[in-house]
Amino acid sequence: MDKKHLRMLLREQNKEKITEKYVPREVMSRIKEHIETPFVIIISGIRRSGKSTLLKLLWKKLDGYYVNFDDERFINFTVHDFQAMYEVLIEIFGEKDNFFFDEIQNIEAWERFVRRLNENNKKIYITGSNASMLSRKFGTHLTGRNIVIPLYPFSFREFLEFKGTEFNSDNLTSSKISLILKNFNEYVEGGGFPEYVKTQKKDYLMNLYENILYRDIIVNNDLPNEKPIKEVLLYSVSNIGKEISFNKLRKTVGLTSATTVKEYFEYMENSYLCFLIQRYDPSLKKQIYYNKKTYFIDTGMSKILGFRTSRDFGRMVENIVFIQLKRKNKEIFFHKSKNECDFIVKSSIKIIDAIQVTEKMDQNKDREMKGLLEALKRYRLKSGLILTRDTEDEIMVDNKKIIVKPVWKWLLET
Repeated sequence: MDKKHLRMLLREQNKEKITEKYVPREVMSRIKEHIETPFVIIISGIRRSGKSTLLKLLWKKLDGYYVNFDDERFINFTVHDFQAMYEVLIEIFGEKDNFFFDEIQNIEAWERFVRRLNENNKKIYITGSNASMLSRKFGTHLTGRNIVIPLYPFSFREFLEFKGTEFNSDNLTSSKISLILKNFNEYVEGGGFPEYVKTQKKDYLMNLYENILYRDIIVNNDLPNEKPIKEVLLYSVSNIGKEISFNKLRKTVGLTSATTVKEYFEYMENSYLCFLIQRYDPSLKKQIYYNKKTYFIDTGMSKILGFRTSRDFGRMVENIVFIQLKRKNKEIFFHKSKNECDFIVKSSIKIIDAIQVTEKMDQNKDREMKGLLEALKRYRLKSGLILTRDTEDEIMVDNKKIIVKPVWKWLLET
């Protein structure tokens, strides 16, 4: 790529401004913790979750060089052009220590250039949409030199910020609660992709899904046939929060190996589209062979893609709780013995939380209580949490405290 073309392109990109409405993202606090460290900061997440906007905001605050490699004019750019690009950046803007690279994974062997910058004490911020591709590259050339910070679609707090709905947990009047509940119902129905929250265009979510499916899954993993992975994905998104068996799913889709189904889920998870959680067991061997549960990145997209015979509000809320736990970087499992508990949270070698999710306590009280109590006793926890649509209570059972809380209130806790 010649320097004249690079000069024009880089001048143009470094004049870019944030024109869309910006909502402060919760991950910013995690990023700030590492600004003064020597680590490369990777902001990773599903396409259109706001990574580029966040990167631009960091660039404007911290100053440095900004390069967007998702620009189609970089189509002929190769690893051999990085040095020329660096020289042009210095020529135009002078010496700077911060580098902001958007979707640099589009360039083959990019990690070699990033390593050289890192070894010369430069601070690098990167965005990327494929967790596996990024980790493979860093595992080869930048082991121990990077911090990965996932970015998900809007949390409920960020959703309210975007909508301009004020909330203060110390001053919630009945009218404010009613407004928050209205927004929460919209959040459950439409999800948190920023552009969809802004436009409410369902075609946008479908086009985004197809872009992720083909670019980040089928092309990146050289899949020769799109039909089986599309069927696995459809089954997954139609069965949120339910147990799945790789072997049964293999037969349903018509694949010859359960290992292929497992690989498909790995591809989907690497693109941040779909996630599996395991049933907890102290034996890792048993844990691996148990059925898994599946969750999806966004309730709005899942409603468009999945097949359902009912509104399924409870499953959608359960999915939102799962993504919030992921957002908080928790290690998540589910509990199953005689009864079930939706989520248990592990820290180091210990289970520290048990959470049950239900739409209404009066309909499912016995089942939800039994599952949660069984988990509390099994993991020797003093208290557990039941998240509902609107119930708030504290119940003592067998010397265990059961905290019942509206899920929207839990989502707004700092």
